[in-house]
Amino acid sequence: MQTTVRPLTIINAEGLILGRMASYVAKRALKGEEIAVVNAEKAVLSGKKPNKMVEAKIFLEVGHLRWGPTHYRRPDRIVRKTIKGMLPLDKSKGKQAYKRIKVFIGMPNELKDKKMESIEQANAKKLACTYFTVSEFAKEIGWNPGE
Repeated sequence: MQTTVRPLTIINAEGLILGRMASYVAKRALKGEEIAVVNAEKAVLSGKKPNKMVEAKIFLEVGHLRWGPTHYRRPDRIVRKTIKGMLPLDKSKGKQAYKRIKVFIGMPNELKDKKMESIEQANAKKLACTYFTVSEFAKEIGWNPGE
């Protein structure tokens, strides 16, 4: 059996709208690409921060520690779970696509000298409303960057 080495696509999430970036990454992963998302903490969420915090705190009350659902607080996990929600995980192609996605906080050393892409359609400069970063959101819901 012949194994094919897929090229790694590196996407810089800095200044990109989380949902639009996640849908773009999910589509490309479903096509068979290996994707690494770097600077996940610098992706942005649109809307007013107090409103989103109220929604998040209500959502965090749902569930149980042992049985779930799991509520991630780290920015890379938040971004990865957003991408996961856009994949058909009930099918094998969705599960395989999810395994091909890696998300990092900051820039890992092994990816520093590689060529990165940005997604023009997901640029936060196009937003007319207020926005804030995933890092700010994660800190509000309990992420400690020192851990």
